[in-house]
Amino acid sequence: MVHVDYNYTFVFGSVLVAIIVCYVAISMEQLIFKETYKHFEKLILIISSLILGFAIWSMHFVGMFACHLPEGHSFNLGLTALSYVIAAVASLFALWLTSRSTLPVPRLVIGSVLMGLGISGMHYTGMMGLVIQNHRLIYDPLIVVFSVLIAVSGSGLAFFLFFKYKNAIGKKLGLKLAIAITMALSIVGMHYTGMAATTFSSSHHSPILMGYEAGQGLLLFTIIFVTSLILVAGFCVAVLELRLEERNQALSQLNKELAGLATKDNLTKLPNRLFLVDYAQIIFADHRLKDQKIAFLYLDLDRFKSVNDAFGHHIGDQLLIQMANRIHIRLNDRTKFFRVGGDEFLLIIENSSAEEAIQLAEEILLQVQETYLITGKEINISASVGVAMYPEHGGNLQDLLINADAAMLLSKEQGRNTYTLFNYTSEQNEAKSQSKLINDLYKAVDDQQFVLFYQPKFTINQEICGVEALIRWQHPTMGLLTPQMFINGAEKTGLIIPMGYWALEQACKQIREWVDTKVAFYPIAVNLSAIQFENKKLFSTLENLIEKYAIQPDHLIIEITESTAMRHIDMSIRTFERLREMGIQIAIDDFGTGHSSFLYLKDLPVDELKIDRGFIVNLVPGSKEEIILESIIQLATKLGLRVTAEGVETPQQAAILHRLGCHQLQGYLLGTPVSVDHLSIYKETHHFV
Repeated sequence: MVHVDYNYTFVFGSVLVAIIVCYVAISMEQLIFKETYKHFEKLILIISSLILGFAIWSMHFVGMFACHLPEGHSFNLGLTALSYVIAAVASLFALWLTSRSTLPVPRLVIGSVLMGLGISGMHYTGMMGLVIQNHRLIYDPLIVVFSVLIAVSGSGLAFFLFFKYKNAIGKKLGLKLAIAITMALSIVGMHYTGMAATTFSSSHHSPILMGYEAGQGLLLFTIIFVTSLILVAGFCVAVLELRLEERNQALSQLNKELAGLATKDNLTKLPNRLFLVDYAQIIFADHRLKDQKIAFLYLDLDRFKSVNDAFGHHIGDQLLIQMANRIHIRLNDRTKFFRVGGDEFLLIIENSSAEEAIQLAEEILLQVQETYLITGKEINISASVGVAMYPEHGGNLQDLLINADAAMLLSKEQGRNTYTLFNYTSEQNEAKSQSKLINDLYKAVDDQQFVLFYQPKFTINQEICGVEALIRWQHPTMGLLTPQMFINGAEKTGLIIPMGYWALEQACKQIREWVDTKVAFYPIAVNLSAIQFENKKLFSTLENLIEKYAIQPDHLIIEITESTAMRHIDMSIRTFERLREMGIQIAIDDFGTGHSSFLYLKDLPVDELKIDRGFIVNLVPGSKEEIILESIIQLATKLGLRVTAEGVETPQQAAILHRLGCHQLQGYLLGTPVSVDHLSIYKETHHFV
């Protein structure tokens, strides 16, 4: 057995040849990605594969020359040529796969396998072309498989780096050199590992030559083996990174889709308010520079709730979809259509004018009116449109939406199925101010910016017989506001419920304080709105407050307006009976302003009637008001009810009411609403009942 050594000049020469030729092949393939050479893509791929195949082939034969082969060896020309063809064809397919715009993991693996098999096929075909007289080649299967894996892994790592190179911004020269070195090492690693798997045996079965058995051969094999392990590890890392990158891209795409869904209405697929905010910022900036106008058309369907109630919400949804599609397909590229609410839509026309906006509003109204056929039903509906112009009617999205909405509401007041161009009228300014006040009301409820004023009630003999609690809003900038300025807004927003319960608790707390100090200003009358009167938590709240402050229930009077009591008469009777069972007194406020009240008065379990001030203001002897009041007072007295007249401001009014038999008086003549601190002045000037 003869130990083999290598000529290291040729070994390093084989590595250098592989690196240089691989670098040339990569540089050649890069021409594909330049627009100038796009038409020559196939030709460039063929030339690159021929060069890369030559890199594999030349390295093999330079490496063979580095090995001291026995005398009398030669190469079979046909197999030698075939080995080059195998390398070139494998390179062609591998380069084509990896030159695509994306490199998913399956494509990377396929390209790596093709390239690795090409390198291995070239090597072992070339080895078949090696002819040594009276000798034959024996291969170690395990090392052969290992050599193929080195070729596949090294190729995969090189292709991964190559794909990164295409998308790299800087350091391209270094990255391209790294690709060439990686590819060269995969070729070199495969070659010398393959040589380690090869044994030359004589015809007499006596091995005379074995690669890498000892000495320098073993050292070279060790170096190649370690390098190959690095290539395999690098390939595994490359595959993992590519998988991670694919998942990141998929996640990024999913995030984009989710972001798109977040800015799109689920039902009509139109852009929603979230998209509107970003879109408005862009067009405002653009049109501000160009000094152009933008039209905002706020569209609201008329009586859409009736459609839902009559046909069902599924029909209403289909109506919205058909209406949105009907309008959307007729818009141009300067117009954007949004769904901003349930049945509310917004059209924005860039670089527009008021005349164009009005013309489009008229067209839209006609389109909306056309009959809709939904599940065999013919549905007819109309719309109201409000128009506001940027920058004339607002310099930001919020102001423009408020003004366009105000104009739309005016269209509804004018009979619906029409449009209105916004203009700054006193009514609209008042509505805008009211909107701001409602906005402030939310903070007022959270911060409890309210106080209770008390207006005393008097008997005919001018003795104090209780007080009425009247809420005031201590606004941070506008000062003390009366209920007329904010009660309607509180009822619209539902804030009247927490406000009402706050007033009830303050009244109960005040009763407790007066009982402890033996000041008999009670009972305290507290007004309840219709919303609070019908609230499910009313009874439990009252029970808790009475228990919490340990007060007598009859020291509290609940006042309900006549219109509220008559709205749902059966429910009102049940509520009054429950309050009566709790021991709380009940008063009907603003009596005489409703309708059919005399019909139900006998059935209402109440304690007091408060005559509306409308009957008092023009009260003079012999007037019709006197006749009406006389009838009311006599009827209430016979029914066992206590009668209180509100709004008494003159001695003459007080005298007439005294003569008619009214039990209690309330008004500016006797006492104005004051804070609890100022209420003490009445202790010295009046007696208590």
